[in-house]
Amino acid sequence: MRFISRNILTGLLTILPVVLTVYLLYWLAISSEAVLGGLIQLVLPEGMYWPGMGIVAGLIVVFVLGLLMRAYVVQSLFAMAERLLYRMPFIKSVYGAIRDFFNYFAPSTEKDYKQVVAVNIGDTDMQVIGFVTQAIPERLPEGFNEPDSILVYLPLSYMIGGYAVLIPRHKVRPLDMNMEEAMRFTLTAGVIGAPISSSDSKAAKKKTEGQVKGK
Repeated sequence: MRFISRNILTGLLTILPVVLTVYLLYWLAISSEAVLGGLIQLVLPEGMYWPGMGIVAGLIVVFVLGLLMRAYVVQSLFAMAERLLYRMPFIKSVYGAIRDFFNYFAPSTEKDYKQVVAVNIGDTDMQVIGFVTQAIPERLPEGFNEPDSILVYLPLSYMIGGYAVLIPRHKVRPLDMNMEEAMRFTLTAGVIGAPISSSDSKAAKKKTEGQVKGK
């Protein structure tokens, strides 16, 4: 039973990420087709609509929206709409948190510091992976803006959560990892391991083959 349970768990851990990713893409496609496809059928003459036009229209809308957001007028209008949302109770908290999260991972956002860092814990040799969220003391709340310190987010493994900690700069060390690799490594508690280069992969493969032949 232990052997069977272990293999079932391994199979679930292997297939769940794929299934969830496919389901998310499927849900987005179905939602686009249901909403925009229905609107297209109302506009086009009968017989000219074909399945999939809603998905194509959704991609076009997102692309055009991205282009419009480069215009100053559209940015100003969007900022006005956001200010209204930030004045609504409860909505401002939810929207603000989601907005800040996606802004942090946006490719167009300028970063003031290396994003992924290793943080020393006290006087021990232990280190944790963190993400620099604010490197400019003037942007931190009054009384929480110590000089030569940065704000680092320390995520927790296997759950959504973490701590925002003010840390002296000399206590952190930049890591040669991008945001996606570091977040995946941290949230899985390092189970998946860090990505290795092709040369290291070949060396490890040769070492393994040598061990097998030695047996």
